[in-house]
Amino acid sequence: QVQLVESGGGLVQPGGSLRLSCAASGSIFSINAMGWYRQAPGKERELVATITSGSSTNYADSVKGRFTISRDNAKNTVYLRMNNLKPDDTAVYYCNIKSRAYNWASNVMDYWGKGTLVTVSS
Repeated sequence: QVQLVESGGGLVQPGGSLRLSCAASGSIFSINAMGWYRQAPGKERELVATITSGSSTNYADSVKGRFTISRDNAKNTVYLRMNNLKPDDTAVYYCNIKSRAYNWASNVMDYWGKGTLVTVSS
């Protein structure tokens, strides 16, 4: 099994910044993509940003230029730096990883964190 522990959420004023972290532990042989998703009240979960094992990144249009995703492979950790936050960024942010458990023959499995709340409000 794999455990994901997210941290860094909280209350911030519009224009402020936060950094989210997500550390993965457990049965991990290799991690393919890592990413962040978010779900606002009354809305569906949406992609925020992803990063591949080769560090290629992808961002939702709504966060391009404001958010930066990065990863530390030695620590099995993914980060999301969020700048110039807006009230529309208010949501529960979920970490996601796609990983193999034991070797290259293992299936790639999908894991989710429990989420961390980000509230942008004055």
